[in-house]
Amino acid sequence: MKMRIDIISAVPQLLESPLQNSIPARAVEKGLAEVCIHNLHDYGLGKYKQVDDYQFGGGAGMVLMPEPLAACIETLKAERDYDEIIYLTPDGSTLDQSTCNTLSLCKNLMLICGHYKGIDQRIRDLYVTCEISIGDYVLSGGEIAAIVLTDSLLRLIPGVLGNEESALTDTFQDGLLAPPLYTRPAEFKGIPVPEILLSGDHKKIEEWRMEKAIEKTQSLRPDLWNDSVDEK
Repeated sequence: MKMRIDIISAVPQLLESPLQNSIPARAVEKGLAEVCIHNLHDYGLGKYKQVDDYQFGGGAGMVLMPEPLAACIETLKAERDYDEIIYLTPDGSTLDQSTCNTLSLCKNLMLICGHYKGIDQRIRDLYVTCEISIGDYVLSGGEIAAIVLTDSLLRLIPGVLGNEESALTDTFQDGLLAPPLYTRPAEFKGIPVPEILLSGDHKKIEEWRMEKAIEKTQSLRPDLWNDSVDEK
């Protein structure tokens, strides 16, 4: 199944380079995904293709108007059904690996990037089915968040990564942080690679990695460790 992601943005140039390189590009080149960026200004109003306006009630900052967004959304919806229409916003649910795993099984996703102060609430009420935040901070727009979400989903599609097991052993997949990683040389600036990793005993290596992953999680992210224990 090929995944298609449509991204609506008032500043599409911010999306182009990150999504045309590395893992996202590989997913597209292999025919496993399609990422389409839509310029909201193509649906803008009037001679100057306006997409934003002042907010009712006063206050600083511009808001993306409902008409251009609705026109773009409805054009896309007329072409295909979407599993989710996602708005990237600071007040959405915080993105985590579990959410990524679930969304990676979808066929068609639409991402809406806010800009300035955000989008007209009526678009959220009428069209949006899922709201996602990448953290408790504010960006200039939703484009960076859309890149984060898109990258996190495409790498989970079977066949995208050179080694499919790689995605399954990433940090957070099992509720733990990843253990320490080492590569050549076997000694660097007087610090040797742990002997167990050179032993060739795969069972003991996996036991060591699990032990170190638990230690690291308990030390750096006790919240993750507590959640993992509670689930068990």
